[in-house]
Amino acid sequence: MILLEEHNVIIKDILTERFQRPATTDQAFVDFDGVRFHLSTPNKKTQLLLSMDWRCYNELTRYGASELIQREYGPYITETEPDYSVSLAIDLEQLPADLDERAQLIRSMSLLKRNTLAAPFERAFALQKQLDQNPEGQKELMAIHYRPDEAIYICPGQDRVTVVFSTVFKEETDRIFGKVFLQEFVDARRQPAIQGAPQVLYSNREPPLEIRGVPGLSTTEDVGYVTFVLFPRHFRDADSTWKTISQIQMFRDYLHYHIKCSKVIRSSDSSTDAKARTGQAYMHSRMRARVAEFLKVLNRAKPEVAEKEKKTASYVSCHAIVT
Repeated sequence: MILLEEHNVIIKDILTERFQRPATTDQAFVDFDGVRFHLSTPNKKTQLLLSMDWRCYNELTRYGASELIQREYGPYITETEPDYSVSLAIDLEQLPADLDERAQLIRSMSLLKRNTLAAPFERAFALQKQLDQNPEGQKELMAIHYRPDEAIYICPGQDRVTVVFSTVFKEETDRIFGKVFLQEFVDARRQPAIQGAPQVLYSNREPPLEIRGVPGLSTTEDVGYVTFVLFPRHFRDADSTWKTISQIQMFRDYLHYHIKCSKVIRSSDSSTDAKARTGQAYMHSRMRARVAEFLKVLNRAKPEVAEKEKKTASYVSCHAIVT
């Protein structure tokens, strides 16, 4: 199973190398959700410029992204590079002397996308606490159109924060696999060890009640809505808040990753190759277990082969008379 990290691996690797050996750099690359990065040395090799562009950046700034970036990257914020949303400058001649501090700086820079998207979640958690104290307070539905035709909707309430993902399944098989995986999310919560996980709901075409009034929602067959219900225990302190935000951001990528892996396994001609791939992900094993249970049900539903007619006393006597 692939482990998707919340940080950008390319940024981490390049900065780690450049912190040790400064050199001319000009790297443009793309992260999940169409996020564009540009890591370069426009003036000299000891001055790195990290720029990021995201289609939903203007929406994120309305929900506090500018303040969060100022909090996390204040000394490094610089004039934004053309065609990008935000830029950070790193002077390699003024790096911290302590190696741990350098490692922390590298990790912080590689979390630029994660931290930017964290702004509306932090805002929602703060609003939930206010609504808990004052139920008559004003509610706010935050919409982040982070991908073409897909969005994240965050709605804080008095006792919860509801997060809704709209996701597009381009093929019929994607919808089928997606429904199976999402059903596993529901069933997994029944296990005592993970009953504290957020509640997960799934609907096809029909938007959930929390966002039903949002204009322009798609109700076509290829659109599904996944709802996470976060309770205060999921963001009760700094550690749980960080973990919740990081994991829920990766949900869409994990879902479609599992769908693609399942389609590869399904179309594989090599049984040996398929057996090797089936161990890739927990979801795959759960799906196979579910299929096995369905087969058992179907087998039990088959009509039993009629037993041979038993010869009773009346049958034997009648037979004797006839003969």
